Amino acid sequence: MSATAPKMRSGGDYRIAVNAEWTSKCNALCPMCPRELIEHPQLMKRETWQQVLGRLSPERVFRVVIAGYGEPTTHKGFFEFVDDLRGHPVRFDMVSNGHLLDPDKLRHLDGAIELLLVSFSSIDPAVYGRVHVNLDHARVMANIQAAQKLLRRTRLAISLTPMPECLPSLPETIDWLRAQGVDTLTMSPTLYNRAGSLKADEPATRTLRDLIRRHRLRSQEIDFIPGARDLLRQWRRNRFRCIPRNVDVFVSAAGEYLYCYNDIGHRHAIGHVASDSLDEVLTRREGMEPIAELCNGCNMRHRYGAAELLRAGASFAKARFEGGLTALRSA
Repeated sequence: MSATAPKMRSGGDYRIAVNAEWTSKCNALCPMCPRELIEHPQLMKRETWQQVLGRLSPERVFRVVIAGYGEPTTHKGFFEFVDDLRGHPVRFDMVSNGHLLDPDKLRHLDGAIELLLVSFSSIDPAVYGRVHVNLDHARVMANIQAAQKLLRRTRLAISLTPMPECLPSLPETIDWLRAQGVDTLTMSPTLYNRAGSLKADEPATRTLRDLIRRHRLRSQEIDFIPGARDLLRQWRRNRFRCIPRNVDVFVSAAGEYLYCYNDIGHRHAIGHVASDSLDEVLTRREGMEPIAELCNGCNMRHRYGAAELLRAGASFAKARFEGGLTALRSA
């Protein structure tokens, strides 16, 4: 690998998640993803991917999510990119819309990816067609079934879309997924407005939280928190109180570190994996002021005040406790 893992800073350190974008091209035209803002969609080069891997250490990064604003299974180097991450000490997860998750890809990623998260909006084909535009509903459902059957070392999860049109069919969607044996069902308690670029009506966080509790779903608000200690360290170190920005670093398909994952247009790079370590980029970002274009209209900037932080912490602790009990029962 052409880059070396970063050394830890002394004092006040915390771990982060990394969002790695293999491609900013996508085979879907979903309305919750304003892709028209991406002026030059591209594929990550293998050399760049290897530079990304060289920047990751488990002391700094607790999770890498292969996602971004494109569909990773469309990358022509999918199999080679998966091979490159095998044996790396950091955990790798992947988000996919499921359309191209055929048995060959499923078998190849099994064990290399810890969590495969498939976005799925509804069991109702009409709803699915309006939300996951350009994708084959029946094909995605068949691929979910194949993933549940074929994956042995990679855990399958479904990310349920929290858009208003998906909620009426949510109970039937959950019933179908659980009938297939899929137990890990997640949903975000916030429909991100993508730094103000998504203007659609959105359900309130309280409504979504009620649905998450009622249907026994996993709340995605805790998925980017490695632990309570890391969260407190991050909160103390950053004068810019935006937890979603501060706990995640987005690496674009071009190899650029972006200021925030809500920079859909990829216009605010603050470094590059070829020349900058994660520590250097974090230090740089921690001293930066808000970027008006991204921050002023974002519904995540003030998402976690003191009270909200306590509620998220309680939800985090409960989820970890219940996860521990489940592990003990199955042992």
